[in-house]
Amino acid sequence: MNREEIDGRLDATAVAWLDQALAEAAEAAEAADAAETAHEGTAPDNVAPARWELHFAAAGRHCGRPNADAARTLLLRRAAADVPTLTRLYHQGNAAERRAVLLTLPHLVPGPEALPLVEDALRTNDTTLVEAAVGPYAADHLDPHAWRHAVLKCLFTGVPVTAVADAERRAHGDGELARMLTDFASERTAAGRSVPPDLHRVLIMTGEEF
Repeated sequence: MNREEIDGRLDATAVAWLDQALAEAAEAAEAADAAETAHEGTAPDNVAPARWELHFAAAGRHCGRPNADAARTLLLRRAAADVPTLTRLYHQGNAAERRAVLLTLPHLVPGPEALPLVEDALRTNDTTLVEAAVGPYAADHLDPHAWRHAVLKCLFTGVPVTAVADAERRAHGDGELARMLTDFASERTAAGRSVPPDLHRVLIMTGEEF
């Protein structure tokens, strides 16, 4: 959701709050760039959390819970949050704040440095975190073994496979994933439990059939 779209969903008070929060995030990004330049390309350690980070935590209260993800991702992108900042916000935040961090990773982290956050989310049983964790960042950076287990996690927890970014490309021709899916389906059937419909969809993506 871009700024124009979110503004259309907010009242005047919330728009003014977001304007101020984004301005402070931009100032923090400029200050971080200046500090990094002054330290010859190395960002200084032990920088106190910027004011915009408080706004990040308060976004749900000011913009409403349905708009909190969009407001928080805008703040992270405007602040050009680096991996240490994203990591701190993730571990200090509640589930909603963690989800926003996960959703923003593809826009801020070009490499695999933030994978520990994805891996942490996939260890939880919070479906909102699992769904956010299997987005484009995971599609680009999770290794095959971890990605297969992420797909199975979705099946275990009921997260729709449609949430798994680039699933068709990654699943295509993956015989090991097909084996894992078949084993999972067999175990469910033997236990008298239903097989998630999404399992068959992913199995078709691999080119195999159950």
